Order: sequence, then C-alpha cells, then structure tokens
Amino acid sequence: MNEFPQVATIAGTDSGGGAGVMADLRTMQARHVFGTAVVVAVTAQNTLGVQDFMAMPTKLIDEQFASLAADLDIRACKTGMLADAEHVHAVVENLKRVDFGPLTVDPVMIAKGGAALLAADAIKTVRDELIPLATVVTPNLPEAERLTGQAITSNQAMVT
Repeated sequence: MNEFPQVATIAGTDSGGGAGVMADLRTMQARHVFGTAVVVAVTAQNTLGVQDFMAMPTKLIDEQFASLAADLDIRACKTGMLADAEHVHAVVENLKRVDFGPLTVDPVMIAKGGAALLAADAIKTVRDELIPLATVVTPNLPEAERLTGQAITSNQAMVT
C-alpha cells in the first residue's frame, strides 16, 4: 500500500459534505491518491451555513499525526480550517516533527455563509508559524487581505 501515493488533509469536517475534510477526501480520490485526515475541528454545518463547531483536543491531533506517520508514507499535505491559535500551533509543531512532504496552506478563515472558522488572534500564528512551512498558500482575496494587512484592489496589488 505504501507505493500508492498518499496525502493528508489537516482540517475541520463539514457535516453537510460540501467543504473541509469531506470535500478534500473526495478530491483526493478523484485524483487517484489515497487520502488520509487529521481532524482538527468538527462542524455542525449544512447548505444554510455553519451552526456550530468544536475544536478537537490537541492531544488527539498529536495522536492522529503520530498514527499516520507511524504507518503511512504521506507525500503531500494540506491544511484547511484550524480554528484558533492553539490549534494552529499544535499543527505547526506536528508538521515540524513528521515529514508529510510539500505543504499547501489554505488559510480558511470564514465560511461561505459568513461564519468565522478561525479566531482573529490566530491570524498572526498562521502568518508567522504556519505559512513559513508552506510550499503553496491558497488564500482567497479576503484571506489574503487579512494575512497581509493590505487592501487588494487590483491585479498589481495581488502581485506585490
């Protein structure tokens, strides 16, 4: 099994199935890679919005990373919803301990319906601790503005 490409999503769930770990795993399967997951948070969510969420205990996050690293050959990973500064930091520390290959950081901050999925105090932790580990960062425009502290109003502003 370790010869089949294996990847990991490190994110929150979406009980409605449209985003998060559920969507990541479907995308991985469609791309013919074996998808695994470290669940950082669980949401109560549907097509109407996010009703609630709860972050997982950091000890369980540590154990999920250790379980995957002990048995599988993860060759790439991505992050999604990480909830708050404590959980971003826990993910960072685990990524420093294991070699899960190139890292894509999707700095999920707000759900499509407007619910906050990343605490405001965690933005600095994402910027200072997580992004330096990234191979690729995929913010949408509002996320890029929050991360940089700058308004992005033109194509030129996206480049600089």
